[in-house]
Amino acid sequence: MGIAFDFAPDRPENIDTILNGLDRYNPETTTVFQDYVTQQCEDRTYDCYANLALLKLYQFNPHLTRDEPTTNILVKALTVFPSPDFSLCLHLLPPHILSPALSTSSSLPAAGDAPLGEAVQKLTTLNTLLSQANYKGFWTTLDSDDLYADLIADVSGFEELMRVRIAVTVGQSCREVERRVLEGWLSLTGSDFERFVLDICGWGIDNTVGGKGGVVVVPVNKENEAKGTVVRENVQFDQFARIIKRAYEQPA
Repeated sequence: MGIAFDFAPDRPENIDTILNGLDRYNPETTTVFQDYVTQQCEDRTYDCYANLALLKLYQFNPHLTRDEPTTNILVKALTVFPSPDFSLCLHLLPPHILSPALSTSSSLPAAGDAPLGEAVQKLTTLNTLLSQANYKGFWTTLDSDDLYADLIADVSGFEELMRVRIAVTVGQSCREVERRVLEGWLSLTGSDFERFVLDICGWGIDNTVGGKGGVVVVPVNKENEAKGTVVRENVQFDQFARIIKRAYEQPA
């Protein structure tokens, strides 16, 4: 049985009480949720349901919106890709922030919307690269602008979390990967790469094949194991008889 969408094993009791009551729509709980986002960034936990509740409060009370919690929520959502959490968060942001250049709103955006809009666009670019499995492009883009460094600064262990998520997706789809390719996907080389692959992932490195650098060998698991599937149809003759009979029936 799957895990419930609103489940978070590390959620504090006071947050759980708010989420399961009418106070989740009380603007006075905004600061509580904002502090909880900060806590998630510091201790590497993640609670999508609570983060969406904060964005919903911002949606109902635009004057309470704060840039830092909003961008931190989006950065945390990146760390759990390929789940749809990032897209869920985007759908709770106002249109002028999602597409500031295309906004048709006649009202002027509040102070701070322009920087927030730029930050959201930057993070959306990263999410697009991840969804395209362009992991090397993800790291190249992340290092291309100081704004990215500012955006991820509050999220403890962001790069490590991203490497783990990339490794999970690779382990689900591959049995062997050339070392030089995986180095680009993880943005690691040398002893750091070997430590991550051998100690954290539990994979192996075969230097006898794959040319220079060898290949990384991923153990067989239920996701990357190739299995033959035999499909057998169990159709009774009586079922064909009804079809044939219907073909010879005269229309009414």
